[in-house]
Amino acid sequence: MSLIPSFFGNRRSNVFDPFSLDIWDPFEGFPFSSSVANFPSSARETSAFANARIDWKETPEAHVFKADLPGLKKEEVKVEVEEGGVLQISGERSKEQEEKNDKWHRVERSGGKFLRRFRLPENAKTDQVKASMENGVLTVSVPKEEVKKPEVKSIEISG
Repeated sequence: MSLIPSFFGNRRSNVFDPFSLDIWDPFEGFPFSSSVANFPSSARETSAFANARIDWKETPEAHVFKADLPGLKKEEVKVEVEEGGVLQISGERSKEQEEKNDKWHRVERSGGKFLRRFRLPENAKTDQVKASMENGVLTVSVPKEEVKKPEVKSIEISG
């Protein structure tokens, strides 16, 4: 029995557990909402981690990408540049091994694969891309070519 009355149907709540509230699904009960449950578990896991957060900033010297990838080792992350100047960052976070005697109370950290792609501007030097990883943050630096300013030649006006 809930200690706090619920106004949203069968939501659980407990004042002693701040994580006990279920997320209210406004689409619950619609025909398509149950179709998500029919996806294979691997697809649900992939979509859970697919939102790897990546910042892209441009400095005068380079395009810099920073990705938060907590818990991943550099061996689990792949950085590639495809033809046509597309930067691809991908990886996989494996699930924790379950022991028979373990009793799980909550599982909120997602596992699975992620893949993010970015079309680089024409001034990117794709052959000089550098990547480093420190404290779960991947930093990819793509140097920029110097934009040559068009040479201006003054023409003397006669007459």
